[in-house]
Amino acid sequence: MRLTKQFLVLCVLLGGWIGCVAGPNVLFIAIDDLNDWIGPLGGHPQALTPNMDRLAARGVVFTNAHCAAPACNPSRAALFSGLMPDKTGVWSNGSGSIQKLKPDAKLMSLAFAEAGYKTLGTGKLLHNRGGELYDEFYKPEQRWSPFPSSEAVDYSDEELPSKGSNNPRQLAELDGKTYVLPLNRMPSDRNPDNKKGESFDWGPFDEPDKKFGDTLITDWAIDQLQTQSAKLEPDQPFFLAVGYYRPHIPLWAPARFFERFKSDPGQLPPVIEGDLDDLSDIARKWAIEAVTAGSHATVVKHGQWRQAVEAYLACVTYIDYEIGRLLDSLEASGLAENTVIVLWGDHGWNLGEKQHWGKWTGWERSTKVPLIIAAPPNQAKSFSTSGKLCNQPVGLIDLYPTLTELCKVSHGVDLDGESLLPLLRNPQKKTGRMLVTTFDEGNNSIRSEDWRYIRYATGDEELYNLKKDPNEWDNLISHPEYKKQLKSFRKVLEN
Repeated sequence: MRLTKQFLVLCVLLGGWIGCVAGPNVLFIAIDDLNDWIGPLGGHPQALTPNMDRLAARGVVFTNAHCAAPACNPSRAALFSGLMPDKTGVWSNGSGSIQKLKPDAKLMSLAFAEAGYKTLGTGKLLHNRGGELYDEFYKPEQRWSPFPSSEAVDYSDEELPSKGSNNPRQLAELDGKTYVLPLNRMPSDRNPDNKKGESFDWGPFDEPDKKFGDTLITDWAIDQLQTQSAKLEPDQPFFLAVGYYRPHIPLWAPARFFERFKSDPGQLPPVIEGDLDDLSDIARKWAIEAVTAGSHATVVKHGQWRQAVEAYLACVTYIDYEIGRLLDSLEASGLAENTVIVLWGDHGWNLGEKQHWGKWTGWERSTKVPLIIAAPPNQAKSFSTSGKLCNQPVGLIDLYPTLTELCKVSHGVDLDGESLLPLLRNPQKKTGRMLVTTFDEGNNSIRSEDWRYIRYATGDEELYNLKKDPNEWDNLISHPEYKKQLKSFRKVLEN
């Protein structure tokens, strides 16, 4: 139940009774399928993200942040509930929604609403429905297509272009103009007999930004910032969650974001021959099978690797541009001084590393996420928010306890994560934490400051020294000199 305005006034008169706050505003920015190919993390030499860079310059960048599970549904369910998959039953994208599997979970936006915050949401936040979790919510009908379904002919029933016919090109109509969709001409690995098309696609669209759903949600969020600054009561802060879809496949973005690659072709990620040779059969299966995207063999066969890399980078820069518009609006609204900004990705994404495309593995490329937290400027004296880097292992699971503590929101829930406020105050503080990521029940990956350990449901194991081997090319599981490290990781799973 929402608190009434009269009740909020009573809270203030009673001296800040529990559950009633006048804490900072929250701008909560989610980005789908974003790996570390952004400027602040240096994951790719051609990453162009000036707006994420400027946010990083005033916040703490967590360079060793990881998801609870490397797929949309379980990652987001864990983040918004503060509970790991073993507590919620949301193990994968096919598990079902957290609202159905854990109906008693107090999701983050509800905790803020109960504390008197105005809650606003747009775009992709939870994997499935979620508009009921906000006072106001806006979600354009875009799904896989970058356009709202109502804007494009043939997208209402078959929103993807067909690749199954002899002539895979499909015409679409926008604003009375007919054009050919820019397909990569690759067959589908996941659904070879499906004539409706495949989301594992990329290319530019020579269409105005207003045709893209991620631009629409930015427009809506900007409108909220402009109106909320005038509408909100002095003691009622807001929680505004903005969920961007790109760079989720298909990697389609406005054409201008592809232009730079004409003179500077995309650089492929580092790979080595025989990378999978020291892995178990089950690990090689996780790498090669096309579960969340297509196969590496198909991409290489059709000569599309470089084009896919360019499209991914283009989509990231497009989203960065939209984030810049959002940040500019926050500054113009006069609300920035008392607003904490959190930018996060729900999981990583492979583009050919370990012969894998997509997410849903236990390796670094799938589990590692961007995470930037910029505390409110009016609290700058309490935090080290001036372009600092924190290399300690942290998780998206930590955002719920972090924000509720920062905003003095009482949630009354036994959360699985830890507040990151100590690291916001001292990013160099050593924690010794070991972060667990699950990729389906029984498969676990653990990240410490310098090491990664993976154990599959079959019992097969892997061990990597990330400090010396950041690409995880050398599996050390059979080296007897690392028994001490193995013992500590195994103990985490036993507990």
